[in-house]
Amino acid sequence: MRIKEIIITGIVLLGSVLPHSALAVEWTAEWIWVKERFTDPNTWMTFRKEISLDEQPQESFAYISADTKYWLWINGELVVFEGSYTGGPSPVTPAPRTDFFPIASNKYYDQVDISPYLTEGTNTIAVLVWYYGDNGQKGTHISSNKGGFIFQADIGNTHVISDDSWKVNPHPAYATKVTKQSPYRVAAWNIDYDANNSMGDWTDNAWYKPGYDDTHWQQAKSLHRPPRAPFNALFPSEIPILNNYGLAYCENFPASEFPFVSNGETIKCVLDFNKNVTPYFDIEAKQGQVVHIDSNMRLNTIETEYTTKEGRQQFESYSWFNARTIEYTFPKGVIVHGLKYRWTGVGSTPGHFEADDAWFTRIWQMAENTLYICARDNFMDTPDRERGLWIGDVADQASYLFYSMDKPGRDLLKKAIKVTLAFSDSETGIFAGLGPGRFRELPAQSLQFIEQGIWHYYYNTGDRETLEFAYPYVHNYLTLWGAQEDGLATFRSGAWKWTDWGPQDTIDYDVIQNALYYSALVSARKMAKALGDDTHLDFYNSRITALKKAFRAEFWQNGFYSSNPQQFKDDRANAVAILFGLADESQYNSIVDNVLVPNHFSSPHFEWMVYNAMAIAGRYDDALSRMKTRYGKQVDNPVRSTLTEYMNGGGTENHAWNAPSTVLSKYIAGIAPTSVAWNTYEIMPNMAHMKRIEQHVPSVQGDIDFVISRTSENLTLELTSPVNTVATLGVPKAYFDISKISVNGRVLWQNGQARNNVSGVKFVSETSKYINFEVEPGTWQIDAL
Repeated sequence: MRIKEIIITGIVLLGSVLPHSALAVEWTAEWIWVKERFTDPNTWMTFRKEISLDEQPQESFAYISADTKYWLWINGELVVFEGSYTGGPSPVTPAPRTDFFPIASNKYYDQVDISPYLTEGTNTIAVLVWYYGDNGQKGTHISSNKGGFIFQADIGNTHVISDDSWKVNPHPAYATKVTKQSPYRVAAWNIDYDANNSMGDWTDNAWYKPGYDDTHWQQAKSLHRPPRAPFNALFPSEIPILNNYGLAYCENFPASEFPFVSNGETIKCVLDFNKNVTPYFDIEAKQGQVVHIDSNMRLNTIETEYTTKEGRQQFESYSWFNARTIEYTFPKGVIVHGLKYRWTGVGSTPGHFEADDAWFTRIWQMAENTLYICARDNFMDTPDRERGLWIGDVADQASYLFYSMDKPGRDLLKKAIKVTLAFSDSETGIFAGLGPGRFRELPAQSLQFIEQGIWHYYYNTGDRETLEFAYPYVHNYLTLWGAQEDGLATFRSGAWKWTDWGPQDTIDYDVIQNALYYSALVSARKMAKALGDDTHLDFYNSRITALKKAFRAEFWQNGFYSSNPQQFKDDRANAVAILFGLADESQYNSIVDNVLVPNHFSSPHFEWMVYNAMAIAGRYDDALSRMKTRYGKQVDNPVRSTLTEYMNGGGTENHAWNAPSTVLSKYIAGIAPTSVAWNTYEIMPNMAHMKRIEQHVPSVQGDIDFVISRTSENLTLELTSPVNTVATLGVPKAYFDISKISVNGRVLWQNGQARNNVSGVKFVSETSKYINFEVEPGTWQIDAL
């Protein structure tokens, strides 16, 4: 046996394009594939390797990558379901960008703990690799134009690498010549699987099981060792392997429903809610019959055709799609023994909001479902039609991500930031608004991304390394705007001046872009200060001051903001004026009354910002009333579990830019960070008409659990606060005259005065709205009478 060490070193940045805090592997493994001159798109390849171990290892990590996807079995047990993420971390060389012309990309590798699957003696490693050979029209992937797989692990004293000692065989059951469905935006392919050509898949004699006879397989062809082309350098993935929730029965077809005989009609297999899934069946059929699998989603472009062999057979389609109903069509007479699906996703969604008004509980959960569905290889606009990394959608997702998802979700946002900026134009600094493969300047989305994506990410995580990487790109991009004589910013149309999908004749582009530019300047100044870099502070300060003054002078129209009051009374423009601090507090109520209450123009992309602006103005009931009006049709539809592309419920059924949950968590439950990385945070609840609110926040410091409930005579607040934090908790005064407040049963405040000391909680101030306490980590119950 060859014995070598995996040497861990600090990663060398190619062209200083991308930082990685993780350590890199020194690669001795080689990329391998079958010997061929050209890899057909949509090729499925199988690999096998046997190794011998003297003992079971205590710990062993494998480092794995593929172009494009892989499934890993060890000793017949599934270890990784759909490994490797599409796209790439960075270009090989920073370069000028042209839309529809992707540039050569480096690749990600996964780190997988394989020790639980290994045993003393002979072990079988088996891998299925799916080579897309297609980038998709929205640039979600950059193909190497060559299929490839690489594996490296130190297992005790055994050094295992992919090389020409591995066996390889094209999987004959998967057809390569598959027609994609219009509009061809998704990089993945439909599945066309002929079970008559299977290699024992889903049986005890499968090719990925120990003992399978692979003597007729070819020896793998060694290609190159990293970092050589076409796969280039390998960087550790920002996010872990997908969370595999396992196979589950549909809601309307539990185990007790099987077996039954198909009547030839389409079977609608209902999920408990909208999920990204791979469908599975167990049937008994005659040879040569055709099974069809589809999703209920109107804009889904991924389907499966399966040709049966004789007898009992199982199958799972590995090209995932989104569905709330899986549609199976079996020929008449086929005996169906089981229908299942596998749900997979990035991390999980431990966040939770609940209120005694069930409508708001439901919309919060629908928003979280939508967020999770649109988080996979990247944050995407929708899993159905495009799967594109539109940075405006990412900025929307970032607004409620930190109230819903765990660390893998936060890391997925980090990936979106790094990919977007790394694939920016090397000459102009224009962001890759649809990275990594596409390049379009979308000025409104790019400016929004700076404040609501990059700064919001840093403020919630404290990830300084990513901020250091991002800041130069941010500054360079902001210099592309000029300043007019009146102090307003020059207008940039970019490749597409798109700002929102609401009625186009109602969009006040000048007001919105100036507000977005202002917010980006303010965020860039915060970034510079956080990094201790004062180089450009004069630039930010002068532009911020001039722009704010000009914005109020040029756009304020005695009751609302508009560049042309005869034409525009735009809810989006007036919302961002409040949201970004351009409107004076004395103007808030006029803006809400004149624009935000009566005018409902915004699409979901801006709608959540309208709610936040109304909450900042103290108009909580009006914000919630507007939400019920605009989302009522969707939330009241019992079959829906996600939020749609358009406010009327049309378009894709699961669109990322829906963020109505933000106002519920941040302003109604009232929980928000007050310093970087949630070291300090506040809870300033505004219950509106509600009597009970519960919020769970999976913060970077740990879980925050908060419950507030009230009657006409008492108020109870329960808080579990994580270590290394200090919370400012406001007891709201709006519901009755408070005379006494107790903490864990001990009176702490009475008739306007602090009374006793309670270790870990102290009275700090009283305002017109709250009686405020500083709360250290722990579990607390505060009762107000």
